[in-house]
Amino acid sequence: MSSSQDIVIIGGGHAAAQLCAGLAEAGQGARVHLVCEEASIPYHRPPLSKTFLRSPEEAPQLHRAEAWYAEAGITLHLGDPASAIDRAARTVTLRSGAVLGWERLVLATGTRARRLPALVGLSNVALLRAADEAAQLRSMLSAAQQVTVLGGGFIGLEVAATALGLGKHVTVLESAPRLLSRAVSPALSEHVLATHRAAGMDIRVGAKTGAWRTEGQRLAAIEVDGQALPVDLLMVGIGAVPETALAEAAGLECADGIVVDAYMQTSDEAVLAVGDCTRFPDRRAGQALRLESVQNANDQARTAVATLTGAARPHDAVPWFWSDQGSLRLQMAGLVPAEGTPGANTVRRPGPNAAGFSLLHYVNGMLRCVESVNAPVDHMMSRKLLEAGRSPDPAVAADPAVPLKTHLA
Repeated sequence: MSSSQDIVIIGGGHAAAQLCAGLAEAGQGARVHLVCEEASIPYHRPPLSKTFLRSPEEAPQLHRAEAWYAEAGITLHLGDPASAIDRAARTVTLRSGAVLGWERLVLATGTRARRLPALVGLSNVALLRAADEAAQLRSMLSAAQQVTVLGGGFIGLEVAATALGLGKHVTVLESAPRLLSRAVSPALSEHVLATHRAAGMDIRVGAKTGAWRTEGQRLAAIEVDGQALPVDLLMVGIGAVPETALAEAAGLECADGIVVDAYMQTSDEAVLAVGDCTRFPDRRAGQALRLESVQNANDQARTAVATLTGAARPHDAVPWFWSDQGSLRLQMAGLVPAEGTPGANTVRRPGPNAAGFSLLHYVNGMLRCVESVNAPVDHMMSRKLLEAGRSPDPAVAADPAVPLKTHLA
């Protein structure tokens, strides 16, 4: 059993990796135990839907080499997930039966891909969350000519664009009236839809799926809007579910995520949580949020390091996201105002070339969000404006002749 002075981190994603790095930098590495469900040390997940699928020989990109963890004094428990938390005894039991004692516990359990029970186990149906699923999808892609993607969110569209680039015939089925409806503005949705369709992608929004027809262990067809759509390979990208089972079993407060305060502390101050699995208070939004992004995972991990090392400061980061989809580099800073928000208006700022632009969203004259397409410099400056609380006049901000950095002076 480990020492009762240890910090046990449960999870193997971006938040866990950043937390290890921050604690090692603070000289706390020897206290850290990292418990990973996967047999691999933490790796970068965004490339799994893009470069990893395109390159047959590419391996997952590690955050840090295994030797780094040894040098930092961090003890790894790979392929041995946590099965139970005892808050009273301050222990974690692993699947192997090993028991780890802790002074502080951090849950970085992330999310799992949402599944459709009727499709589980079918040989031509894929999910994409972890490296082993990506490797399986890559193998399936090499043999398929036609790819159907269920879901028009970020992961679905990234896989669809990658498959299209590999020369596959691609169909995307989205049940909502528009693509990326939970994450971007209607105007950006329209641009993404038009761009992918112009590239040759068959995208059906508002699609109503019905019966699934199987042949043996394969999915043969899907009923879409009353007609049978043959299926060669189906990738299911219909969202993710926060991994809260351990937290719930331990009696921690959960509500579509593990509820934390601004210092990443759960309802038990000895237990923290970070990353995609958390629901946290956001000052700018004025409400609790759960965000699935690398940036959020990294920022929350930094907040947790500060809490764990006695230099607590509240989490107050501007959220930002990105998604690479074929010719589209989407970058978003801030949160898009809900449709119908009183006092909301949007201006369009032309980008560095015809393929680029930014949409600047204001509410009552205050800049709230900027969505950029193939305009990385404007995205970087937009993040700085939001962090500084600057709201340039919309008409001036829309003028590409005036660099956005001018408004930071």
